[in-house]
Amino acid sequence: MYQWNRFHLEETTLCTQGMQYNVAKATIRDVAKQAGVGVGTVSRVINASSAVSPETRQRVLVAIEELDYRPNPSAQRLSRGRTHTIGVIAPFFIADSYIHRLRGIQSLLENTEYDLVLFNVENQTQRRRIFQNLPGSERIDGLILISLTPTEPEAHKLLNIGVPVVLIDAFHPHFNYVTVDDVAGGELAAQHLLYLGHTKIAFVSDFIDDPDAFNSSNRDRLAGYQIALTDAGMAIDVPYLAHGQLGAQSAKALTRQLLSLQDPPTAIFAANDLKAIAVISAAEEMGFHVPDELSVIGYDDIEIADYLNLTTIRQPLFDTGLEGVKLLLNLIDDVEKTTYQTLLPIELVIRQTTAPVRAHNSSVTELDYLRSH
Repeated sequence: MYQWNRFHLEETTLCTQGMQYNVAKATIRDVAKQAGVGVGTVSRVINASSAVSPETRQRVLVAIEELDYRPNPSAQRLSRGRTHTIGVIAPFFIADSYIHRLRGIQSLLENTEYDLVLFNVENQTQRRRIFQNLPGSERIDGLILISLTPTEPEAHKLLNIGVPVVLIDAFHPHFNYVTVDDVAGGELAAQHLLYLGHTKIAFVSDFIDDPDAFNSSNRDRLAGYQIALTDAGMAIDVPYLAHGQLGAQSAKALTRQLLSLQDPPTAIFAANDLKAIAVISAAEEMGFHVPDELSVIGYDDIEIADYLNLTTIRQPLFDTGLEGVKLLLNLIDDVEKTTYQTLLPIELVIRQTTAPVRAHNSSVTELDYLRSH
């Protein structure tokens, strides 16, 4: 677990010319003693309570100023019934897509009193531990799950932690969510390749039915790919469905297998941009030129996709984080239990890793494709 927050220190260490001096900061008890009142009275003054006489309030304020007293932010929050802390549970949050979503979340929180606490999930053991010890209202005011579709037992636990929950890039009927239509995204990617004349289109992704899979995006993108091919009157060629472990090395190995088939694909749809980049690397190592001999399309449109001129499906990663935390903050302030379900738009971004298929002497060109849209 990593935590981004503001810290209050009761004691500060000053270093001057190699020497250390411990400067003890004034406490609330010091203020109460100097003002000649109880600790509770000082607390009421700090929290702007009206249950203090003007004369007493003035004495306390003078004592606070003379002692340079700084109230403990955490204590203040708890006294007001709020922790002003948002929890986020995310898998592999050092990956680009998660970083963009977290930036969207933080971009809104940095202008509020809220702190952000991150819980990282990279395997089923960590996932079970976090769901067994979910933070409740004593620690957080709301919780965001990124790319983690709750199982029914997990959903039951989430419904009982006493704070609002919002899902990002995931869906469950009992929770508010912000996501994109990955089925439509997969369909759009495959349609682009079909319009370019490709009929031998492979799909590369993580294992679809892996128990360690965290969400359904790969499955949904595959479903979209299958819809597009079926609508085009094409059969789904099982050897072209390549699923493997998470990571670039697995994607490269799958690409080598696909391009070694007796009838290799002329196009590959990778379930995310990082896999697409690995596909391109493996193809070029085998002597296939992209896009002349192999078209490749990714998904996400992370920053490096633009740099590498990768054709991809753009989803608003930053905006899903921004809209997710905006929704959560509204729910924290709203006692209504309305379920909000938000689908953000996706779009095809055509760059330089897809081209008309040459093997069939197709007359389709990029210009023809653009005109048809």
